[in-house]
Amino acid sequence: MPKTLLIKNIKELVQVEDAPRSQPIAGADLAILPTIKNAFLLVENGRFKDFGKMENCPDRADEEVDATGRMVFPSWCDSHTHLVFAKSREEEWVDRIKGLSYEEISNKGGGILNSARRLQEAPEELLFEQAYERLEEVKNYGTGLIEIKSGYGLTVESELKMLRIIRRLKESTKMGVKATFLGAHSVPMEYRNGNRQGYIDLIVNEMLPQIAGEGLADYIDVFCEKVAFSVAETEQVLEAGAKYGLKPKIHVNQFYCLGGIAAAVKHGAVSVDHLEVVDDADVDILKKANTIATLLPSAPFFLNDHIPPARKLIDAGLTVALATDYNPGTTPSGRMSFVLSLACIQMKMLPEEAINAATINGAFALEAANEYGSIARGKRANFFITKPMPSVAYLPYAFGSNLIERSFVSKVSDAS
Repeated sequence: MPKTLLIKNIKELVQVEDAPRSQPIAGADLAILPTIKNAFLLVENGRFKDFGKMENCPDRADEEVDATGRMVFPSWCDSHTHLVFAKSREEEWVDRIKGLSYEEISNKGGGILNSARRLQEAPEELLFEQAYERLEEVKNYGTGLIEIKSGYGLTVESELKMLRIIRRLKESTKMGVKATFLGAHSVPMEYRNGNRQGYIDLIVNEMLPQIAGEGLADYIDVFCEKVAFSVAETEQVLEAGAKYGLKPKIHVNQFYCLGGIAAAVKHGAVSVDHLEVVDDADVDILKKANTIATLLPSAPFFLNDHIPPARKLIDAGLTVALATDYNPGTTPSGRMSFVLSLACIQMKMLPEEAINAATINGAFALEAANEYGSIARGKRANFFITKPMPSVAYLPYAFGSNLIERSFVSKVSDAS
């Protein structure tokens, strides 16, 4: 990116803020999307320098782009992915078409355990190359900030291998990358018959000290579900992670309401993710917390499962974010624009609500809204220019089209 970049004649500049907000957007306010029509955007040294109406456009810059008929958005902030994996799992997808459930596939050693076996066998360099290619793909889809989880290792060596790959990705890309330790993704088969605590002890006593010692993770996660870890087991892991300063971002309520949301809030979770099933007690707990409800609509779409009750959450005044859940088993896609389409079509979110949830609220779900998620002076200049389109709503409406013409991401030395 040149020292100064001027985008001129923007049909509509989306998600603009005169000053970065200090809180995520919640409830009815999600439907308010600040934009400027017939606008300019000035970038200097990798940060947003200025924006406004074309009548106030600067005279010149090192590079100029004419965006006539086009819109400019801040980059998507994808706060939940499993982007590092060894191989796809389309054979399990076929099994589900034939009638097997997620739980049945998991109990016979498929699902997460399948990905774990393959990742344990794969060379680190190959895993890095594959993950970097996926990262470049999602950047071209408009993503500028992303969270990547471990969890397909399930051994000390392989969990560390995954997190080191994520660190290499962070060092190799201009995108913002956050790392989450998800050793508690599934209980390995050798620990399932009477020794579940043995695997939790491995996480607590061996994985966490090494991960913390190398500074490999920003967050800790647990898959709190009947097919994975109980609420009590989840709390054990979260308590251990807290000793190393790792805040929780929890997989919860994907298939059942088990009390995991209450446990996550109790332990100060930044977000609770999935929420395909939510009861009134869960909503009441979230109303009293600062925890963000991150919805992943492409997972239940792919599994043909419960659709997250976005309207229930938003109408209760909660903060909602959207993310892809990019992974080989239940969401083999990192395309955020399709997530927005599903949010509108299946979850009845307004386009403005979906855009807020996928940008600024996604940034808050990664505690990075000071740098990402909106177009505000001083923030990192991660944004994309669309192809010509008639309205903001057209982006999620045209679900089969790639409407992103150019994606810009910047790396600046003083950014976190």
